[in-house]
Amino acid sequence: MTYEEWLKTVPAEFTGDPLWRMEVYRLAMFANDLAWHDVSKLIQDQRTLSLSDQLYRSVGSVSANIAEGYSRQSGKDQARFYEYALGSARETRTWHYHGRHILSEAVATHRIQLQTRIIRLLMTIIPHERGYKMKEEHVDYHADSPDLLTNVPLP
Repeated sequence: MTYEEWLKTVPAEFTGDPLWRMEVYRLAMFANDLAWHDVSKLIQDQRTLSLSDQLYRSVGSVSANIAEGYSRQSGKDQARFYEYALGSARETRTWHYHGRHILSEAVATHRIQLQTRIIRLLMTIIPHERGYKMKEEHVDYHADSPDLLTNVPLP
C-alpha cells in the first residue's frame, strides 16, 4: 500500500480535523499503521516479543503526542509535547533497526527513513513553537527518498 492509497482509507473524522493539515501528524499516523504489520511479524519470534511491544508503544506515542501538543494553547506547551513525539520517533527508529533481522533490511530501512523524515519535521516545528533554536548540533537529515511513500515494503 502506498501513502496515497492509505490516505484514502483514513476516516473523515481525522481528515476533517485541522490537525490533519500537519504533514508530520499524517506521516506519524501512516507509520503507526505500517507498524501494525511489523509488530505482527516480530511477535511471532520469541526473541523479539518485548521488542515488538516497545516498538508499538513508541510508534503510537509519536502521533498521540503530536495530537496532544496541537491541542495545547501556548506554543511552549505545544513544543513540550512535540519534544515527547521527537523522543518517541527516535526510539521507534531504534526499535526498527533492532528488528531488521526479522523484518528484513528493506522494511527496516524504509521505516527508519520514514521516522527520520518525521524527526526532521519535528526539529523544524519545535524551535518555532518554543521561540528559539534547539540546542543540538545541526545535522543534515536526508530522508527525502522519492519512493519513501510509494514503494512501501511489508514484512
